[in-house]
Amino acid sequence: MSPALSDSRLTLADNAGASAARVSVSVLVPAKDEAENLPLFMEQADAAFRAAGGGYEVVVVDDGSVDETWAVLGDLARRYPFLRAVRHPARRGIADSLRTGFLNASGSVLVFYPADLQYKPEDIPRLVAPVLSGESDIVTGYKQGKYEKAFVSGIYNSLSRSLFKVPVRDLNSVKAYRREVMESLPMRPDWHRYLVVMAAAQGFTVSEVPVPLYPRNAGTSKFGIGRIPVGVLDMLAVWFELRFARKPLLLFGMMGATLFLIGIVVGIVAILWRVIGGVGFRPLLNLIETCLTVGSIFFATGLTGELIAAQRAELSELRRRVEDLSQNRETLRPGE
Repeated sequence: MSPALSDSRLTLADNAGASAARVSVSVLVPAKDEAENLPLFMEQADAAFRAAGGGYEVVVVDDGSVDETWAVLGDLARRYPFLRAVRHPARRGIADSLRTGFLNASGSVLVFYPADLQYKPEDIPRLVAPVLSGESDIVTGYKQGKYEKAFVSGIYNSLSRSLFKVPVRDLNSVKAYRREVMESLPMRPDWHRYLVVMAAAQGFTVSEVPVPLYPRNAGTSKFGIGRIPVGVLDMLAVWFELRFARKPLLLFGMMGATLFLIGIVVGIVAILWRVIGGVGFRPLLNLIETCLTVGSIFFATGLTGELIAAQRAELSELRRRVEDLSQNRETLRPGE
């Protein structure tokens, strides 16, 4: 590690604890090569927080940037006391960045906000208002305005609403949510898009507010056409997670029982055909063997899955406890 990076590994200052106690809202900002956008973002955030009356902090996670993002954050941290900057040495994605931001945040309400200024910081107080007032556990922004990915986003939202029955129009937007939401959800790569879905499945209340969308201020989008197939597969993975992760035998047992039933019915037909018609039909025997064999495999898979699900629940609890204790990250704190 270079001397510059060693010097930036800061500990919590004596007065930072008192500052954190006043924080009610933590804005989590994943940033990958956003050196051009961050100064204006922080300037607008400062104005928005002053107008709202304080109680806010911004946790920017430099997700393996190769531009001057980390250096810019060092300068900004000295100008804005509500800024905390955290660094990933290599790119880990938005979901991991949100988890890192969460672990370094002090607020009881968390906000996911990108650094590209397609969403203005002035809308943050309006986004968090229903959560702060206790009207909702999680609020998602409903994009207002034209944007390049409108068609893809429309398909994604339509499929998600039909598959998960979540009563909001836009799942892939800025979000505000109670801290307990993040604490209770698994964070896997790219699953941040389904935070609303998973939270609703656990009983958290969900609502939405309209949020204007603006052209990107600088830089380029990190979203490519190749993300569409990944998004579809993630959607199916989340559906399986919500429906069968805790009870995998429910799925594999049903499939196995269905194949066993088909095998039994085909076997009876084959026997009757042989006894009454005097004709043997080998393809029926092959079908019986296939159904019984594959059915047995599904049952075995389901039972194995049950054991894995039990271990997974225990590991998830241990992971939450370890993450609460772990703060071994490069961090810039106010006043340092």
